[in-house]
Amino acid sequence: MLNRILLKLSGEALSGEKKTGFDLDVCKDIAGQVKSIIDKGIQVAIVIGGGNFWRGRTGTEIERTKADSIGMLATVMNCVYVSEVFRATGIKTSIYNSFECGDIAELFVKDKVLDDLKKGKAVFLSGGTGHPYFSTDTATVLRAIEIEADRILLAKAIDGVYDSDPAKNTDAKKYDSVSIKEVVQKGLQVVDMTASVLAMENKMPMSVFKLNEKDSIINAVTDKFNGTKVNV
Repeated sequence: MLNRILLKLSGEALSGEKKTGFDLDVCKDIAGQVKSIIDKGIQVAIVIGGGNFWRGRTGTEIERTKADSIGMLATVMNCVYVSEVFRATGIKTSIYNSFECGDIAELFVKDKVLDDLKKGKAVFLSGGTGHPYFSTDTATVLRAIEIEADRILLAKAIDGVYDSDPAKNTDAKKYDSVSIKEVVQKGLQVVDMTASVLAMENKMPMSVFKLNEKDSIINAVTDKFNGTKVNV
């Protein structure tokens, strides 16, 4: 039985069919599932990407470190919005950021995060690593290790890990389970390589699944899902 999880949501997932901004119904569904998980006594921390506002080098005329700073700020906006949706659903929340952010979020401190998790709060971890050149994938694995999560749940637009891109190869094979070592050796598209190596070195397992399937997050927690388990 899992005691503490880190849920990674892509920014694009929050926007639904619009592909930008927020889809309130999607966010409400996520909130309902997370509330069900917390009510069962499982601690939930959440990292959200910024792709619904800014993805990678969206502006090629902008210097890389500034472009990455915009991406980190996008994750803060996402966490503030989704946190408020959670609160409207009856979930107590807190937001911890990787850099000073005024009254919007507290600075990440492990002990404070753990205290809030133990109080049954959904804890949002925003701002990536706080440094350029690192993705929210890397921030996800880093925070999961820091808070001693039992498993990372990766909610994606795709239903698991494949040996090649299923959008380009109709014969792509989906893994029911795969080792993190094999992910690194074969360069499989789970998280980026920096995050994959970090997960391998620190033995952090992951579950990869499609967000928009019914009760996908709940099913991933209970292992009744159609995705891929990335084992250590």
